[in-house]
Amino acid sequence: MSDVIHLLPDSIANQIAAGEVIQRPASVVKELVENAIDAGATSIKVYIKEAGKALIQVVDNGKGMSSTDARMAFERHATSKISTAADLFALQTMGFRGEALASIAAVAQVELRTRLHGSELGTRLLIAGSTVPESTMDACDEGSNFSVKNLFFNVPARRRFLKSNDVEFRHILNEFERIALVNPQVNLSLYRDDAEVFVLQDAGMLQRIVDIYGKGLNRKLLPVGIETTLATVSGFVARPDTSKKRGWLQYFFVNGRYMKHSWFHKAVITAYEQLIPAGEMPDYFIYISVDPATIDVNIHPTKTEIKFENEQAIWQILLAVVRESLARSSSIPSIDFDTEDAIDIPVYIAENVKNAGTPSVPVNKNYNPFSSSAPSSAPLQSELDWQALHENFEKTKQLVMQADEPAPNDSPLYIPHTCIQYRGRFIMTTLKSGVALIDQHRAHTSILFEQYLTCIRQRKGAAQKVLFPEIIELTAAEEDVLSAVADALQYAGFELSPMGNQAWSISAIPAGLEKQNPAALLKNTLAQALETGSKQATDDIARTIALSLARAAAIPCGKVLSEAEMDAMVAALFSLSSPTYTPNGKLVLFIVSNNEIEKMFQ
Repeated sequence: MSDVIHLLPDSIANQIAAGEVIQRPASVVKELVENAIDAGATSIKVYIKEAGKALIQVVDNGKGMSSTDARMAFERHATSKISTAADLFALQTMGFRGEALASIAAVAQVELRTRLHGSELGTRLLIAGSTVPESTMDACDEGSNFSVKNLFFNVPARRRFLKSNDVEFRHILNEFERIALVNPQVNLSLYRDDAEVFVLQDAGMLQRIVDIYGKGLNRKLLPVGIETTLATVSGFVARPDTSKKRGWLQYFFVNGRYMKHSWFHKAVITAYEQLIPAGEMPDYFIYISVDPATIDVNIHPTKTEIKFENEQAIWQILLAVVRESLARSSSIPSIDFDTEDAIDIPVYIAENVKNAGTPSVPVNKNYNPFSSSAPSSAPLQSELDWQALHENFEKTKQLVMQADEPAPNDSPLYIPHTCIQYRGRFIMTTLKSGVALIDQHRAHTSILFEQYLTCIRQRKGAAQKVLFPEIIELTAAEEDVLSAVADALQYAGFELSPMGNQAWSISAIPAGLEKQNPAALLKNTLAQALETGSKQATDDIARTIALSLARAAAIPCGKVLSEAEMDAMVAALFSLSSPTYTPNGKLVLFIVSNNEIEKMFQ
């Protein structure tokens, strides 16, 4: 039998590696910009065309490369970041694996123009599918200029699975923002199809956050900071009163690298316990510095998963520093142990009560435990009125005996439809088949969803003018999604006008939402569109906006409803084509059949 094991060609090996490292255009942007930062660049410009499918160009003023280094950079596992295995435990750079450029070159057409500082000429290198058809001398600027064209041109299956241009560009925005947040000392610019998206100048950490997400965030953030022998924590957390249900900004960085860490996230959220409503989240930007030897970033090629040697201790540090920041802002009440000149508050002591004789407690002589009326303010009688108690008991027994018998339709005991509110959240109603328990907020959401969706589809949404137009600042991602959903918002009843610099004026909102904050309403609607990512199909856009508006306008849990209001809501709910679930798939009503009820008492 002949040998069957053989080495794969470099071109195939690079394509396999590219499947993990280069998942979408955003991965290319991340790798190239991080390489530019590792090269000491103080100015980086990123140009995107067709969401990176046609062109991703990254221009930096870093130290550049020689002709030999330029060719070697595209070989697998070729890197200038580490030399020995020990260097893995002292990493100070973003990259170190030596896979990114080789993976990019395996699935795209790449042009590199680079020149070392102080050199008269640079190098121009052309690579397509891991082959180098051309390498010449070039009179280019100092630094590096990478142009990645026709991404996945030789992997058509991967290219077909890319999302729409808007979705892919949103991923590019996310990667760009993460890098910008942790490198405020670098001038960063982003252009989409020759249109300016970001021009970020060298600034402090807070200013960089404000430059990316708007000036309104400046008033919402509280500084955090502590330095210990294990870790140094700095950054900002949001005030509890600015928490929101969606669209939150939550970032962890360790040693200048973005990371995801669900356990550290829980530490931050634990600090907000009892301070924010259930289902809402705060914004936070937290930067952690630790000894590189105590972490392992070599978990996955994307390097967003990091293992910590002292996770438990850092968890406690995060919890303490966030709580301290919230306490300084008076978000957490403090306990004052200074008793000097304090008010003397009486304390209950059992012996004092025994010696005090009979307490002068008001007594209600007319109190009837079976009466449906509220007790009067008359004094309470120490002995029950047994005659009244017996009469009420006899009346109750007689009613129960009558209810157990089939009642004619004209009997006062016959109730064809009854609604009862339970705990201010649920509506219980009788059906022919049994008893239904309805979530009133979800039911109202489903009803309003159908109404708003009909208005948007028929372009007949009613607008309610606001007294004073409200100015709102949007992030780059929000403004990007706004361009795609602008028509649907207009049909729903919004009237928006651009003011420049990502600022918009809101002069009208959908009718029925007059009590809502216009800025918060628009932000929530755009956040919902960002989450769903459905920006291509017109009907998907309409459904997304209709659901967001319905959620905002629906009656909240805890609102007391009259019997007429409950009847109207139940009737409107059962008139829907799908009353059992909300448009996003959450249960609205639960029915207990008559058979199930009877089985309970067998």
